[in-house]
Amino acid sequence: MEQTYSLDNTTKKLVLLFLMERMEIPLTENSIIDICTNRNLWIPYMDCIEVIYSLLKSHLIYTPEEHVEEPRYTLTYEGRNCLELFYKKIPSSLRDSIISFAKLNVSHIKRKQEYVSSYQKMADGSYLTIFTIREPHLCQPIFELKVKMNSRAGATNASKKWIEKAPEVYETIYEMLLSEE
Repeated sequence: MEQTYSLDNTTKKLVLLFLMERMEIPLTENSIIDICTNRNLWIPYMDCIEVIYSLLKSHLIYTPEEHVEEPRYTLTYEGRNCLELFYKKIPSSLRDSIISFAKLNVSHIKRKQEYVSSYQKMADGSYLTIFTIREPHLCQPIFELKVKMNSRAGATNASKKWIEKAPEVYETIYEMLLSEE
C-alpha cells in the first residue's frame, strides 16, 4: 500500500523541486500531476496545481518555450539552490520514494511526453490518427505522420503502440528517405 504524506506548503514545493531534479527531464504539467497525485500520493491534486504555479511565479521553475500546446517545466538556477539548501525538510522516506520512482520511470515518462498520438473521427466514419515526435526540450514536432484508420479500435490500438514503436518508425523512414541508391 502506498504511503500518504501530510506536508506543509513549503515541503510540497520542495517535493516538486526534488522530483524535477531527480527526473532530469523537463516535465509537462500533466506529467507532474499524474506522478504526484495519481501514481503516488505525495501531493493532493489541487495542492499540486497551486505548487506548480507558485514555483513558477517565484522563479524556482520555468518553461523555456513560449506559446506551445503543453509547456514543460524545469528547474531554474534559483530552484536548484533552494533545493540544495532545504532538501532535508523532505522526509527521508519520501525522498527515497521519489528517487526510486525516477529511476524506474524516467524513460517511460520521457517517451510518453515525446511520442504523442491523437485521433479524430472523420465525416466518413473513419479516424484520422496523428502520430507525433516532439523535440525533447521544446515540445515542437520534429516528425508527424497522419494515418487514416477504419475504426476507433484501430486508432486506439495504433496510438497505444506508438509510444514504444515511434523510434523504430522514425528511424526507418529517416533511413529510407536519406539512403542513397
